[in-house]
Amino acid sequence: MTNWDAKVSEFKKKIECILPGKQWEEPYDTSHLPPKQSDVVIVGGGILGLSVAFWLKKLENRRGAIRVLVVEQDHTYSRASSTGPSVGGIWQQFSVPENVQLSLFSINFLRNINEYLAVVDAPLVDLRFNPSGCLLLASEKDAATLENNVKMQRQEGAKVCLMSPEQLQNKFPWINTEGVALASYGMEDEGWFDAWSLLQGLRRKVQSMGVLLYQGEVTSFITSSSQMQTPSGEQVVLRRINKVHVKMDKSLEYQPVECAAVINAAGPWSGQIAELAGIGKGLPGTLQGTKLPVEPRKRYVHLWHCPQGPGLETPLVADISGVYFRREGLGSNYLGGYSPTEEEEPDPTNLEVDHDFFQNKVWPHLVQRVPSFKTLKVQRAWAGYYDYNTFDQNGVVGPHPLVVNMYFATGFSGRGLQHAPGIGRAVAEMVLDGQFNTIDMSPFLFTRFYLGEKLQEYNIL
Repeated sequence: MTNWDAKVSEFKKKIECILPGKQWEEPYDTSHLPPKQSDVVIVGGGILGLSVAFWLKKLENRRGAIRVLVVEQDHTYSRASSTGPSVGGIWQQFSVPENVQLSLFSINFLRNINEYLAVVDAPLVDLRFNPSGCLLLASEKDAATLENNVKMQRQEGAKVCLMSPEQLQNKFPWINTEGVALASYGMEDEGWFDAWSLLQGLRRKVQSMGVLLYQGEVTSFITSSSQMQTPSGEQVVLRRINKVHVKMDKSLEYQPVECAAVINAAGPWSGQIAELAGIGKGLPGTLQGTKLPVEPRKRYVHLWHCPQGPGLETPLVADISGVYFRREGLGSNYLGGYSPTEEEEPDPTNLEVDHDFFQNKVWPHLVQRVPSFKTLKVQRAWAGYYDYNTFDQNGVVGPHPLVVNMYFATGFSGRGLQHAPGIGRAVAEMVLDGQFNTIDMSPFLFTRFYLGEKLQEYNIL
């Protein structure tokens, strides 16, 4: 049927329903549904998904060349730990070189945010970046690792210095250095920023670029498959996603969307989205049977008040114990949390706050490190989810080897926020050019789960 025939047919239907003798029928309105076709469907409209959308449009070879649809279940972002209620830290002090490169790329993006995200006739984005630095403390056991990390970070271009307990005490007299053998301190381009402002700035910008945002849930994929033999003689099935089924919010309606590529940026739920595409549904030990090892992990953020606490020069501090904190504003308030051990993981089935967690796991470590926190008063606490990679706590970036048009941007275990600009660009480059151009993210590919090659990151908050 030609385009003209389709228009005539549609017009006839509208005329028929208002002819005498015909029962009045409102023509069915589909304007609230997503389009039937989109070049790219992004599952997840958090900061990572929106960053991929931004870079796809920024790097397209002509305006309007790529149609991008973003599907997000929760437009309030109430369950995301890396957005609304977030410590919002950015630092270069990592043990994996690519994570340092991502931080350096991201800080440049954030410092020049309005060169990227400004929209005509709209207010400028204000990230309220606080460049107070980050301070990592190490015990005797971890001192050599910290020293090696700093050496690598400097080679990558980060401005980080090492501090002895004496230097630490001189610079930050409020710290009790007991148990600290060495510290590393970011002297430039480290601190924290307002994650909510970045999220809203990205949403506004991508919409101005023509990206469509819909509230709904991806419930299934329609795929086609073909057989292939690997060099080792193993038979594998290659799959391609042809359609994404999007169920509309608070409705039984759904829309099948034809697409060329799917980005899995569903954060804590990206493992479930991968399963919908058949990933991990093969024999254990095979590539087809290898799951995406990303699951929701619950994390608390606490806000406390302490007039006697550390002053305005306080950096974001990461203690040996797993406790971390920073100042919040000018009124003697502090934000912080705790990275629990596997045995201490809170129950992820709900987002209720266990107030005993602060009393038992956070407060004792805080007071040990900063004695003036003894008089602190907790004002608020909330919980959100990390997209926790149980394999090696590092991100998954790029295409799946068998579901060839599903690309990942997930599993960053709490670092997705600060690295989002760099991750978004890397995924967009892979979709558009078939390779990473800016930062080589090949160590982050899915295949490492099958090969059992961990890309272990030790500096996780």
